[in-house]
Order: sequence, then structure tokens, then C-alpha cells
Amino acid sequence: MKKLLITLIFFVSFSAHAEKGHIADDAMIYVHNGPSNQYRIITRIPSGSAVEILKRDPKTKYVQIRMSKGRIGWVEPTAVDPGDSMSVRLPKLQSSLEKSQITVAEQAAKIETLQSESGGMREKNQLLTSEVAKLNATIKELNFKIETSDESNLMRWFTHGGLVALGGVILGLILPYFPKRRKRKDEWF
Repeated sequence: MKKLLITLIFFVSFSAHAEKGHIADDAMIYVHNGPSNQYRIITRIPSGSAVEILKRDPKTKYVQIRMSKGRIGWVEPTAVDPGDSMSVRLPKLQSSLEKSQITVAEQAAKIETLQSESGGMREKNQLLTSEVAKLNATIKELNFKIETSDESNLMRWFTHGGLVALGGVILGLILPYFPKRRKRKDEWF
């Protein structure tokens, strides 16, 4: 009973300090019974296998690991990498890549739509700019006509007044030479 309790406490204490890791993705690794290659090989573990990193030996730098079935052993420090293996990360990366590609395609379609709208807006802007320029030219022309019409109206009135005065002078000069009409005597007044 004491042995079981000590083993359980030992197992729990290792679990509390355990770090997630995996066997390097490049080889089949031999697991030793102790912290160097001088110890007996207890098993082989394929690359990419998930393990828990329990501790590191300060002298040999060997890493103590717990394998998926709970077995504990030691491996070379270059054989263990922290975090998930490529076989775990790859599907996550692929799904992330697919989502990114979908997002990129959506954004490319949106950019294309915005570019075509932008081209239409540029054409409208150019058309409206030319219309504004034409209207400004028309306004300037009308303002010039208004200014010149005031002067021409003044000249026309001056001319008409002069003609009336000239006609009055001529009529005044000619009228005395017309024979006078004689008055009838049978008129009452």
C-alpha cells in the first residue's frame, strides 16, 4: 500500500512539472533506461510521437520522457522537441491555410469589385468635372452679356433720345414754313 501511494505521489509530481513535447521528426529514437546511452535500451519510439518532457539531466543533458502508454525513459536531447509534432501541427496549418486562401479569394473579389466601382466613379467624376467647366464657361459668358447689355441698353436709350431730340429740332425748324390754316369765322370761339 505504501509503495502504491509513493508511486502515485511520484507520478503526480512528475505530471505537474511535465512539458508537452514530441520526438524529433527525422528518425526512430531509442529510449534508454537511464540518462545516457550507457544504460540499457528499453524501447524504440517513432518520430513524431507525442511525449511528456519530465526533466533534463544536468550532466548528460539527456531528457526524461513519458510515452503515450505511460512508460518513462531517457532520450538524447537532440531527439526531443518541445510542442506538438509536425504530424499534429500540419492538419492545423492546412486548415488555417485553407481558411486564409478563402479569405484571400473573398478579399480579391472585393478588391476587384471596388476597382471596377472606382473606375466607374472616375469616369463619372471626369464627366461631372467637364460639365462643371462648361457651366462655368456659360456663366462667365452670360455675365459678360449682362454687363455688355447694360452698356448697349444705355447706348440704345441715348441714341433713341438723341433721335427724338433731333426729330423735334427738325420738326421745329420745318413747321414754321408750313402754311397756316386759316380760321373760319363761323366758329364760336
